[in-house]
Amino acid sequence: MAEYVCGSEEEFVARMNERAAGLGMQNTHFINCNGLDVEGHLTTARDIALMSRELITTYPQIYDYCTIWMENITHKTKKGTTEFGLSNTNKLIRHYEYATGLKTGSTSKAKFCISATGRKNDMDMIAVIMAADDSKTRNKDAVTLMNYGFGKCTKYCEKKIEKTDAVPVKRGIKKTVKVMQKETFAYVDTTGADLNSIERKVVLKKEVKAPVKQGDKVGEAKYYLNGEEIGSVDILTVEEVKEISYKSAMGDTLRKYLL
Repeated sequence: MAEYVCGSEEEFVARMNERAAGLGMQNTHFINCNGLDVEGHLTTARDIALMSRELITTYPQIYDYCTIWMENITHKTKKGTTEFGLSNTNKLIRHYEYATGLKTGSTSKAKFCISATGRKNDMDMIAVIMAADDSKTRNKDAVTLMNYGFGKCTKYCEKKIEKTDAVPVKRGIKKTVKVMQKETFAYVDTTGADLNSIERKVVLKKEVKAPVKQGDKVGEAKYYLNGEEIGSVDILTVEEVKEISYKSAMGDTLRKYLL
């Protein structure tokens, strides 16, 4: 696959390292694309968690594959067709009720490793175990970590996007532009705080100058917990407003005169 995508394994590995750096995987260096033991081929649990998070958030369809427990595989060659059963090496899929994936691995030096994902109460967890002595130990440790996370964390999800007042437009064919919060706000707390006390404050530009494009940022909805800002969501325009021209100005003047 590496040769098909990039022409050579060396070029593919170079791109792997480039992508890892882009994800903030500061302690990772790939030497090959198969993960087998070789000097200098290194990573950490945190870096694997970063890579796993990117995978499940950018390509959530991965769950369609890593949650399959058993599958019959048809193997076709010049000698004929054979069929064999393949079972998931991630036993958590069957034995842990909140498991959603993700990837197991083992080599003689790395020992038994897993990047385990789980979902409970609309909250996703990632638990990375490395260098376990056997597969049972890595699974047990992963479950312990995820149970701790689910017990420690509380998620706040904004139920709906609140309406935001239109923003005045300077030199536009319309006096105001409609705006809306980009998305609902979500926050994960690990302190046991009362998330019902989260406050929302909207900060908007006093006015924007035409022309205005759809999707322009005009402000933020900021969220506070016990007086401290915990996050924000952009507020964007939902329509375009063209700049006023001599022709449109004359038309407005005539309409006002005739009315």
